[in-house]
Amino acid sequence: MTTNDALVQRADDLLAKMTLEEKAGQISQYFYFRGWTAQNELVEAQVRAGRVGSLLFVADPRETNRLQRIAVEESRLGIPLLFGFDVIHGLRTIFPVPLGMAASWDPQLYERVQAIAAREARAVGIHWTFAPMVDIARDPRWGRIVEGAGEDPYLGAQIAAAQVRGFQGEAIGAPEHVVAGPKHYVGYGAALGGRDYDEVNISESELRNVYLPPFAAAVAAGAGNVMTSYVGIDGVPGAADRYLLTDVLRGELGFKGFVVSDAAAVMDLVTHGFARDEQDAAVRALRAGLDMEMWTGMRIAPGADPTPTVGAFSTLAEAVRRGVIEESLLDEAVRRVLLVKLRLGLFEQPYVDEAAAGTILNDPAHREMARIAAERSAVLLRNEGNILPLDRSAVRQVAVIGPLADDRAATLGPWVFAPDLNATVTVLEGLRRTAGEGVRVEYAPGVPMPARAIPSPFASLAQALGMPASSETSFDEEAELAHAVALARASDVAVLVLGEAADMNGEAASRSTLDLPGRQLELLEAVAATGTPVVVVLLSGRPLDLRRVLPLSAAILVAWHPGSEGGNAVARLLWGDATPGGKLPFSWPRSVGQVPIIYSRLNSHQPSTSHQRYWEEESTPLYPFGFGLTYGQVEYRNLTLSATQIGLNDTIEATVEVHNVSARDVEEVVQLYLHQRYGRAARPVRELKGFERVTLKPGERRTLRIAIPPSARRYWSKADSAYVLDESDFDVWVGGDSTAALHAEFAVRSSTV
Repeated sequence: MTTNDALVQRADDLLAKMTLEEKAGQISQYFYFRGWTAQNELVEAQVRAGRVGSLLFVADPRETNRLQRIAVEESRLGIPLLFGFDVIHGLRTIFPVPLGMAASWDPQLYERVQAIAAREARAVGIHWTFAPMVDIARDPRWGRIVEGAGEDPYLGAQIAAAQVRGFQGEAIGAPEHVVAGPKHYVGYGAALGGRDYDEVNISESELRNVYLPPFAAAVAAGAGNVMTSYVGIDGVPGAADRYLLTDVLRGELGFKGFVVSDAAAVMDLVTHGFARDEQDAAVRALRAGLDMEMWTGMRIAPGADPTPTVGAFSTLAEAVRRGVIEESLLDEAVRRVLLVKLRLGLFEQPYVDEAAAGTILNDPAHREMARIAAERSAVLLRNEGNILPLDRSAVRQVAVIGPLADDRAATLGPWVFAPDLNATVTVLEGLRRTAGEGVRVEYAPGVPMPARAIPSPFASLAQALGMPASSETSFDEEAELAHAVALARASDVAVLVLGEAADMNGEAASRSTLDLPGRQLELLEAVAATGTPVVVVLLSGRPLDLRRVLPLSAAILVAWHPGSEGGNAVARLLWGDATPGGKLPFSWPRSVGQVPIIYSRLNSHQPSTSHQRYWEEESTPLYPFGFGLTYGQVEYRNLTLSATQIGLNDTIEATVEVHNVSARDVEEVVQLYLHQRYGRAARPVRELKGFERVTLKPGERRTLRIAIPPSARRYWSKADSAYVLDESDFDVWVGGDSTAALHAEFAVRSSTV
């Protein structure tokens, strides 16, 4: 008997002993927050009765052990709980937000980062993360663009697979690792108008060619869980879409793990007008292929006190007894959940070592990796006159200005619930630590950050998890603005830290504009008017409107929300102790009126005038997909292909020479783009199909080889309702962004004879 057969047998033995209520409970997950006394009492009673399979939002090892003991020592069958948590970009050590990590174009780095996040999570008793979010996002108004890898399915697939490997290790159950839960299956990032939770209308071709590839990559990497989307496609909500969950996810992609709903998404089947009542919702979700219901215990709302309630899946026992649904379907879902617990070794070792947790959470190697990740994620958009890196021998005073320069929460970014906030290094602190002897670093916030017009529904959730509430402070706006201007006038350089507060992006944080919030642009204009050179550092989770920022700034460094060591990383980049090399994972629009704007568009009608679709400005991005400067210059030469003609199932190899023609180290991401000239469908003008990040010493030349396998040419054809490979002629471009000019071409024929 194989190991897997033995685990299946153990799961089936347990199933044979379980009541219908215990089975329904095993596929029920509940929120658990301190302070929710009435709901927690209900949940703990359900755990004792064997009617809970998983809890989420518990990150204290003493609490995970206490709750686990109730399940193991007080329930009838002693089945351990599965603890989940949103470990999106770190637990205690916070790394750059996912969009920033994607800008590193470094999957190997991202794998190491998420392995550290998993190590910290497992140390406190967490077994499962609701990450990575692998939704393709092409509308930056959507708040959750910050959680993904941007607009491109190829980059998104590479990043998705790397995160799964980092979280899970070699296999589910690897020491110091957790189960990965890619989300939100599927198409969630295509919500109309970039409005979170709104409907999605996408074609089958777009679904399969754009939105599905990162999920396919995550499944191929071994992901143990998948989370469904709130929204539906063709009117069918994600939690109850049998075609997508069973036919595509399990059938075509070969997914073997368990599927969980997003929070309250089963109950929401009634809200959608899809299900009649909560039992109908539970039955239809289970029949579609959903294995576990995530239930909040309430509808999340600011200041709400949860009314003790159980989820829709609690009605499944009665549904089986009434013959509404087969018990075998219930057993399939329970078996999948039990197998994950068995593979994690929870029956043998259900508890966590509380004494060891602190040591792991405070491992200095984790902070070092956070700094490296923030350095490699930053994207240099502008560097006029090579003002960067700053020269310590020439700069005697630096004015650090802006409301985010000393904002720890904005440095960390959204969707973090268990960080060491006081240990977070802001940009101001980082510059002061690294300035060197004789360099003064002075600070003025200049203007306040505005509050959201519609408050975040997650503010109370964050506080329930131990994050401090924002405090109101008096602020004389005119006096502070004048102080900032005077400070800039007296300094050699002004570093303005601008952008978005932590709660201005993420879930329920969509925006109708991409403008700098509040009076930040006014502050920039006033500082620039002093004549002091201006360096802008952007903290954000999306592209912002920079049309009026560009003429006022000598340099722009996009630092995203860079995490626990963000300030140190930004300072090292500004001083030249580190070299920027990040690249944009999306096309940066000129204004919100352009969105969505993507590089991989179709030629459509009159491609020669595609840059003139708007009459008042160019309809091109301000910065193209893949763009990013470095301190130095790279030249691309000698692009060659291993053949001029290949067969349908052959691989061709591109070879290119990259040369650092500058006198300092450079960081570059070599990118390969492909275009199919004709076929069973019109194909995008170019698509990313390979990349490699390299560090080049001064004067160094390197020859890189990038394979173009058949999978790079495969696409979904509406005409065939299948994935196809076409005979066609193909263009290849290699360079530093999606406008690369170095070109070659080859032909694909059914026979090369």
